[in-house]
Amino acid sequence: MISRYHHMLDLQKALKRSRVTVLVGPRQCGKTTLARQFVAPDSPAYFDLEDPVSLARLEEPMTALGALNGIVVIDEVQRKPELFPMLRVLADRTPLPARFLVLGSAAPDLLRQSSESLAGRMELLQISGFSLPEVGTENHAVHWLRGGFPLSFLAASDEDSLVWRKNFATTLVERDIPLLGMAIPSATMLRFWTMLAHYHGQTWNAAEPARSLGVSETTTRRYLDLLEGLYMVRQLRPWHANLKKRQVKAPKIYLRDSGLLHSLLGIRTEADLLNHPKCGASWEGYVIEESIRAARPDEACFWATHNGAEIDLLLFKNGRKIGVECKRMDAPRMTPSIRHALDDLQLERVLIAHPGTRRYRLSDQVEAVPFVELLLELQEAA
Repeated sequence: MISRYHHMLDLQKALKRSRVTVLVGPRQCGKTTLARQFVAPDSPAYFDLEDPVSLARLEEPMTALGALNGIVVIDEVQRKPELFPMLRVLADRTPLPARFLVLGSAAPDLLRQSSESLAGRMELLQISGFSLPEVGTENHAVHWLRGGFPLSFLAASDEDSLVWRKNFATTLVERDIPLLGMAIPSATMLRFWTMLAHYHGQTWNAAEPARSLGVSETTTRRYLDLLEGLYMVRQLRPWHANLKKRQVKAPKIYLRDSGLLHSLLGIRTEADLLNHPKCGASWEGYVIEESIRAARPDEACFWATHNGAEIDLLLFKNGRKIGVECKRMDAPRMTPSIRHALDDLQLERVLIAHPGTRRYRLSDQVEAVPFVELLLELQEAA
């Protein structure tokens, strides 16, 4: 089993200090596996709301949950949102006989319900698929191609992995989205998701997808927000410095899992990936996503002006402001864009992530760093 030490440590701390811990993330990313390290699936304190037996046990939820002690796990809680007010009552008992670990993969409803019912009582944790440090930096090529979903990464072959990712996307648009009460034709959503794959790494402009789908720009915004809430898409927000320069104000769009991006683009193998026009954009998104997960920043965004100055990623952590540039070349150099960012944003450092093996300085504040070294450095500082 691949170790998920940092997630386990976060969960242990949260379960000790909080009455209710809410663990959210995309489907099939490993939430259930983590929860089962605390409560066995055959325990009376484990409820899987995709299991008819668990649903039957919760026909009288106060009776079923009120008698339990220790840690109680409720998996896929968004299927039964009416549990949240009851969890508030159970979490307010003194003395407190049980603490609740609640798992969910549908952020829009889950967060709305929990914030209304469990304010001041819950701690929210997020999880994604395997990160590169978790699977080992020597597996970088496979991880980039297949993404971090456990069943995709661990598949016996690239073909098996691709089949899993295609089935995952189909299931999400045909089953999971309708369960959230969203009346969106599955073919339309899958087409929109594929469009987003071609926008990967670009500034969002709703007009073209709206014209292609024959819907309003407001509707495409709703589709985009839905996929972001399901942890499929990251809208990287722009940073607005107090400058006279015209700055980009629209978010950049990235598919969070590189494997899903590649399946939507029709990329099957590493050779396909390296020869694809979106190879550079894919690598940029991969570096950004892995860097955010490793650094655990207070805030992450990008910065760009209409004159062409840009920093791919700004990380704000404990009062520090660090820039990350993604350059898919063996020996990146200083650019005018980096100089402008240093001057305009007063950055502490700029790290240029590249796929090579050499680390070297370009100035007192700018350093070219191999991507895998960058991740380990960010993780140690988190």
